[in-house]
Amino acid sequence: MTRARQDRLLMLLTQDGDWVTAARLADVLGVTPRSVRSYVTALNARAEGSAVESGPQGYRAGPDAAAALRAEGVDAGTPQDRLHTLVRDLLDADDGIDVHETADRLFVSSATIEADLSRVRSLLGDPSLVLARTGSVVRLHGTESAQRRLLSRLVHDEMDAGGFDTVSLRRALGEDAPDAAAFASFEGALRAELGERGFYINELGIADVLAHIAIAVDRVAHGRALQTAGESAGETADEIGDLLAELVERHFGVRLGAGDRQHLAMLLLTRVITPGPSTRPVADAEVEDVVRDLVTEVAEQFLVDLVHPDFIRRLALHVQNLRHRASEQAWSRNPLARSLKSTYPMIFDIAVSIASGLRDRLGITVPDDEIAYIAIHVGGRLERSRRSAQLLSATIVCPGYYEMHELLRSSVDRSLGQSIEVVDLQTRMDPDWRAIDTDLILSTVDAPPLGERVVRIQPFLTEADVDRVQAAASRVRRSRRLAGLRGELERYLDADAFVSPLAGGDEEGVIRALGGLLVAQGVIDDDYVERAIERERLSSTAFTDALAVPHAIGMTATRTMIAVGVADPAIAWGDARVQVVALVAFSETDREAFQTVFEQLVEVFSEHDSVQRIVRRGGAFSTFLDELAAVIDG
Repeated sequence: MTRARQDRLLMLLTQDGDWVTAARLADVLGVTPRSVRSYVTALNARAEGSAVESGPQGYRAGPDAAAALRAEGVDAGTPQDRLHTLVRDLLDADDGIDVHETADRLFVSSATIEADLSRVRSLLGDPSLVLARTGSVVRLHGTESAQRRLLSRLVHDEMDAGGFDTVSLRRALGEDAPDAAAFASFEGALRAELGERGFYINELGIADVLAHIAIAVDRVAHGRALQTAGESAGETADEIGDLLAELVERHFGVRLGAGDRQHLAMLLLTRVITPGPSTRPVADAEVEDVVRDLVTEVAEQFLVDLVHPDFIRRLALHVQNLRHRASEQAWSRNPLARSLKSTYPMIFDIAVSIASGLRDRLGITVPDDEIAYIAIHVGGRLERSRRSAQLLSATIVCPGYYEMHELLRSSVDRSLGQSIEVVDLQTRMDPDWRAIDTDLILSTVDAPPLGERVVRIQPFLTEADVDRVQAAASRVRRSRRLAGLRGELERYLDADAFVSPLAGGDEEGVIRALGGLLVAQGVIDDDYVERAIERERLSSTAFTDALAVPHAIGMTATRTMIAVGVADPAIAWGDARVQVVALVAFSETDREAFQTVFEQLVEVFSEHDSVQRIVRRGGAFSTFLDELAAVIDG
């Protein structure tokens, strides 16, 4: 657990890119600031350099951060390394392993190995895999496919950051796994061959499939091939299977059988490669009908523009591939899942609603990584719909002198035309400033104090001017987004539905506690609480490192209301730790407000300093409202 927390700390610093205080890291990791300091010391020792830099402002990722994440040779006796060693031994030993002999070999006690075996049992997560015991001998029974899924979990534990990493791969599979040079050569050849055949490559999924190919190579090399192959999946699958077999033999010296060729071909076809524009594949009619129904439902529920034939066709093809992956329990990892959830909570929630419908209609239980792929499809479609609505209007103030003002307008259109639209050009030194009502004023002369919408620029636009205008545009958009939030929240929050401090416990207990406050006021019924718990099981509603927003699918409250609980210190919620839980209940009449309140509430609680201000000072309902309003007002 310590090694995992060290890696989590380093990934947090790497993703943040700036200074982070020990207190904030301790909150996220669920440890004390003293433990954070010890983790930093261990990380720097692991990297033999500066993996983490420290200073008055806290900690940040150092130049050797990547080396620490990928460092080999960490203590051979760490629980994680022992766990991986035990799993590899169990997978390779038909006759099983002896607990006492294994303890002697790893220089630990038999009791330690017994504890590690308990962790192995919890890792299995597959009813077709069973640990059987006779005396001190333990055997792993299960199909080859199930055993490979277990090995895949080990590999993904090591490569949690998302990229394909042969160092981590060799830690999971053993030192006889293919090295970096062999895999780089193989990947380059595979990309070239697929490109020549007209396939597009999904870069988010390629690392995952490369890991599966490495597992197949390792298992076949140890005499553990997939012995049976089902019926041919078609001419394309056979072609891809033959290509993979040729490349694997050429680069790794391993000959794949029919079962492995078909297995790996289907992984590529359902996760990584898409036919080019010359081919227009279609999904099964059943799948496309289900997707069309679900898209129509969420479009009406969330008031978004999704019902479009091309979008439905692409999503249906994705769901068809998802259905195949579900049948083999061979899910695709998505390195963007966490950032998508925190940055685009509304889009992610639409994807969760679609995933819920797929479970009910097609019997597919969709994990978070796969929900994130659905969110990418949804986000792409919504981006096309919303792009034209994001332009800000602007007035340029530039005294007329020959064509200088026209040149400036051309420069602004060229450099900033995708984010602002110039609707007026003032050429006087003293225009009527108060009469200018555009979102932004870009002025080459001094202007009276009119707030953040005024940006001073040079007559000949510079890169620094462009940066300032873009920053001002971002501030204006944020102010516009949050303008109505304060009033909405004051309507929806109530002192009788506010808890501080929030007692610890699991997610279900907290949802029941906050839900009970709304049930008591007649806002929702017990069924809503149960549906909120069911929604939480589909995908965690911890949309930021500080905020969880549990809610049910469907707007069935008698009126819109939010029950809030404030926890200090943070409490565990899914894979995160949060300090504020907002149980949201929306009524049908407030359907249009849902997107605004939902996304902007998450936006407010995405800034750590703002969260700490609200949590530390907002112990009572009145002060919580005051601090929340102050943060919204900037």
